[in-house]
Amino acid sequence: MADTTIRVAAAGDIHCSEAERERVQAGFAGLDSSVDLVLLAGDLTTHGEPEQAAVLADICRGVSPPVLAVLGNHDWHANRTAAVIATLREGGIEVLDRSAAVHEIRGRRVGVAGTKGFVGGFPDAALPDFGEPSLRRVYAETTQEVAALERGLRQIEDCDVRIVLLHYAPTTTTLGREVRGIWAFLGSDRLGRPILDHTPDLVLHGHAHAGAFEGFVGPVPVYNVAVPVTGRDFWVFEVGGNRPETRFERSEARAE
Repeated sequence: MADTTIRVAAAGDIHCSEAERERVQAGFAGLDSSVDLVLLAGDLTTHGEPEQAAVLADICRGVSPPVLAVLGNHDWHANRTAAVIATLREGGIEVLDRSAAVHEIRGRRVGVAGTKGFVGGFPDAALPDFGEPSLRRVYAETTQEVAALERGLRQIEDCDVRIVLLHYAPTTTTLGREVRGIWAFLGSDRLGRPILDHTPDLVLHGHAHAGAFEGFVGPVPVYNVAVPVTGRDFWVFEVGGNRPETRFERSEARAE
């Protein structure tokens, strides 16, 4: 039987700019030729300038497998996200902005539900939907992200492999050594609710630079693929294959 393992190279927080062009280009050049899909978990740029996005777009024009990405807080900093997204798409990067995509890979339908996520905190330190309108707007923004993730997961429900791509963390289990006082700014357990409801095969996020690599939402494996956490340009996941259940194997895309 032909090999149906899907090889996914993932990274978050690459913080691309002209000054970082050589580093980022070397990372993409180091991808193994067997990689089927590249997923970028936000913070694609340093400060969200279209010129910084153009560097990543230039690099990805020569990449063979599909490159899918979500934005991160750094990509929003200059408040020029429409231009950033347009620039990335010109380079062939498929930006998932509260949306989903399906790709046929090795005869299998691979679905990715992608959205940035947002803040809000976790049990014992969570922002409520109460008080000043400005605080309630923050809560409402997270609500929209949760709803988008729910929609995306419904759209890929019938896929053979289902992946969630976020920037913010949906669980505390991947926050690791991050100071507990800032956990509310690193994600929200509200993002975990649609994950629990739909049990995708894999969840990836970034943002928590001092976080832990492996975690979970219920039975669903969650990985923090921020480059400062993995210590690698990309972490390669092997998904599925000729096995009765979907499993994950990890390997380094490029030895340091």
